[in-house]
Amino acid sequence: MEVAFGVLGPVTAWDGAGDVIALKGPRHRAVLARLLVARRRVVPVGRLVEDLWAGQEEPPVDAVSAVRTFVAALRRALEPERPPRAPARLLVTEGPGYALRAGSEAVDAWRFERAVTAAGTLPDPHALAQLEEALSWWRGPAYADFGEESWARAERSRLAELRLHAVERRAEAQLALGQAAEAVPDLDAHVAEHPWREDAWRLLALALYRTGRQGDALAVLRRARTLLVEQLGADPGPALRRLEADVLAHAPHLDPGPLRDASGPAERVWAQAAAAYDRTVPSGARARLESTVGLLRDLAVTGGSGLEAARRHRPTTITAAAELGDTELTARVIGAYDVPAIWTRADDPRQAADTVAAAERTLAALPPDAHLATRARLLATIALESRGTRSACGPQAARQAEEIARRLNDPALLAFALNGTFMQTFHRAGLAPQRDGIGAELVALSARHGMVTYEVLGHLVRLQSRSALADFTGADAHATAADHLADRHELPLVGVFTTWYRVLRLTATGNPQPTEAATAYRDAALRLDGAGMPGLEGGLLPLALLCLRLRHGRPAPSDEHIDWGPYEPWARPLVLLARDRPTEARAALRSLPDPPRDLLFEALWCLAARAAFAVDDRETMERAHAELTPAAAELAGAGSGLLTLGPVARHLDDLAAALRHPR
Repeated sequence: MEVAFGVLGPVTAWDGAGDVIALKGPRHRAVLARLLVARRRVVPVGRLVEDLWAGQEEPPVDAVSAVRTFVAALRRALEPERPPRAPARLLVTEGPGYALRAGSEAVDAWRFERAVTAAGTLPDPHALAQLEEALSWWRGPAYADFGEESWARAERSRLAELRLHAVERRAEAQLALGQAAEAVPDLDAHVAEHPWREDAWRLLALALYRTGRQGDALAVLRRARTLLVEQLGADPGPALRRLEADVLAHAPHLDPGPLRDASGPAERVWAQAAAAYDRTVPSGARARLESTVGLLRDLAVTGGSGLEAARRHRPTTITAAAELGDTELTARVIGAYDVPAIWTRADDPRQAADTVAAAERTLAALPPDAHLATRARLLATIALESRGTRSACGPQAARQAEEIARRLNDPALLAFALNGTFMQTFHRAGLAPQRDGIGAELVALSARHGMVTYEVLGHLVRLQSRSALADFTGADAHATAADHLADRHELPLVGVFTTWYRVLRLTATGNPQPTEAATAYRDAALRLDGAGMPGLEGGLLPLALLCLRLRHGRPAPSDEHIDWGPYEPWARPLVLLARDRPTEARAALRSLPDPPRDLLFEALWCLAARAAFAVDDRETMERAHAELTPAAAELAGAGSGLLTLGPVARHLDDLAAALRHPR
């Protein structure tokens, strides 16, 4: 269950369905809030006791036991599906205390901070949209129910200041886009609540001036002067004084218009076009929905907050189109989001399932005379969004989309369809050669028709498949080509994959010391922080380090608090063996599901095989041998382009020997 936390208002938690989680009493909520303030760091039990009973001369004698009771209740509330005695993965015990290992996207304040920072690097239209979205997350003062607590004071102040900064940056973006009138009401309220903020007074006066209200602008500047002198005993700063003189002189540079406020030619063109679009295309026009999908598609390849924003807004556009009752419009809105995808685990599985369902409903409702390309785009969407699942609809949709695209001789549609075909080429182990062929066609097709993002995708597909086949010279060439295109066309996410690939290559061919390789993986993992790809990030670093340990003949780490993410079922038997608990390891193997059919299929079967070999679980060994045999010529896991457990053939030899000679 994915848990989200809200601190931009009363402290709240929501489950994966968006429902509020009952957190019991105020002390339970205080423990949660205190751990959230710590931002994933450990808070010693003694510090929790001091903070929870700070208003009393002495904490009660059973305070430590009470804290443990609160923590146990919170764990039950936050992880209700956790089996008895299984270690907590969210609210963990570590060293002398507790830590809340919330994901980077799980806490609204953390997302708000990243969004505001990222907005400073975006063109004004994108910055305005991002700031408005981020400010909408506030439900009241930060940590509203702990306003008197000393441990929350610094974080409350920091977040409040960040919110005020965001309000003012939003106003700046509005002014740059010619929306002075829209900025005035919010700025008026802003200066009334925070009269010491000179920049807010400056923005309000400028907004009034640009709406033709010179007298009101001067009145605001004089009111600012009076309040600053009376409340702070200080004269206005040079910016306010200069603005007052410019308003009186009707200085030309104060005139409205995006040309002055955009810092470069690209920003100027964008601001002019966006303003013209807003003026000429009615707010309820259907064209806006299709334009929005185009913007989201472009936003997604920027990575980080851009990818997160695109993912967040995409379901809304689909819903909005469906509510209009126009099936073909809905089909175009769904199918236009042809963002190339390389990783086989969805970043938001629930959203992916909803998108598949919407595409299937729309496909069934299309009239018989609907354009074949529209139908093919829905099929390609189904193939892409059902990746990593066992749904039978995915392979069939991929095949049909590719057939239509080839019949229509449509290069862009074929590239989209081939991406879907790639995502459905994991139905068994050992398919790296087929995926290599898909990558080769993508590279050639995209290079001929100037489709840069799909050309990059083709190189990354070939990087993965050549790595699986131990052809690192070939993989190097594709990594270099992908990096070159990414640098030239501002595609920052590509570097995440090529950085991880180079660590894989080091471990597979360079014979580094274990500590050197582990450090390289940890450095590569830093590229994932804030990249906006939780489907890739979750549990990946621990899995890579586990593979590294096993290849060097070392046992799995025995630390039960490691967050293995989605790979926990395959890591758990090995962790139990490292803790000398073979009976539990054997039980864990008996309940082990088949690995998802994705880029790590062979690696996860090899982990299961290692554990099965250790406890003489012949049934699991036989299953692993059968599943891995088609990949005998590949390196286990290297098809991901990220990690490896060495040659599959070596694992097959060990399994065969064990099955011939049971211990």
